[in-house]
Amino acid sequence: MPSNTFDDFFQAEARMFLLATIRIALAEDGSDLTSMGLFTESDMAQAMIVAKQDTVVAGLPIIPLILEFGGDQCQTHLNVDDGDKVSEGTMVAALQGPAQQLLKAERVIMNFLCHLSGIANLTAQYVEPLKGTDAQLLDTRKTLPGLRFPEKYAVLAGGAKNHRLTLSDMLMLKDNHIDRAGSISQAVDALLRAHSPCPPIEVECRTLEEVEEAAQCEIQRIMLDNMSAETIKTALGIVPDTIETEISGNVTLENIRDIAELGPDFISVGKLTHSAPSSDFSMQFIAL
Repeated sequence: MPSNTFDDFFQAEARMFLLATIRIALAEDGSDLTSMGLFTESDMAQAMIVAKQDTVVAGLPIIPLILEFGGDQCQTHLNVDDGDKVSEGTMVAALQGPAQQLLKAERVIMNFLCHLSGIANLTAQYVEPLKGTDAQLLDTRKTLPGLRFPEKYAVLAGGAKNHRLTLSDMLMLKDNHIDRAGSISQAVDALLRAHSPCPPIEVECRTLEEVEEAAQCEIQRIMLDNMSAETIKTALGIVPDTIETEISGNVTLENIRDIAELGPDFISVGKLTHSAPSSDFSMQFIAL
């Protein structure tokens, strides 16, 4: 993963949300009375963050951002890049600064690093079976409140691509929207009239009849939702090359390769963010 990806991703709104989440995480921990009672403000310490399992890493550049909330006395050295696969026992980062500050930030640092690395690690597992196919793996908006941007960044670190970050990036027509408009074509026409220029439009289809109607519309993508392999194959034959296709629903590590070989452009997997197990790291302190 290019070293500048983090800064490129966390700009403007994304950076604002990230810093707000860090601020809340530190605030909800309250004052670290234990460390304040045992260390003076002048006591210094070093800390090493070590992987306790083989894992893809994500979230390391967040560490100095967390420490900056406590002042500018801490130094951070990152030994690997986000997106790297490390083995158990690898020291991924080294920290030095006031002991009180490092201990106050410890759990927030570890929560971000373990959670985001877990997402990146699971994502990498889903990307692997897609090698040699034309299908690209996407995430969804099934993210934890307040962590949308960090979690989707972790998906990038794992080698997949983001779907839409916000509701305005791509307009997705689902049952409720289509029922309101009366039909898929009427819903598409309403969006094209309402927005100029209109963002890309995706239509969620659950039947071949819906695919046939959507394929006649001026849209960018059709999602085939919870369809059997046989139905997906038929649906893909209906969609013209000018419209992208996305498969969603009931995708597992065991069947994702078979789905990809049917020929969709994208496969979206919600569990990348909503069910990824945290990776295991430890932070080891040395008082100076």
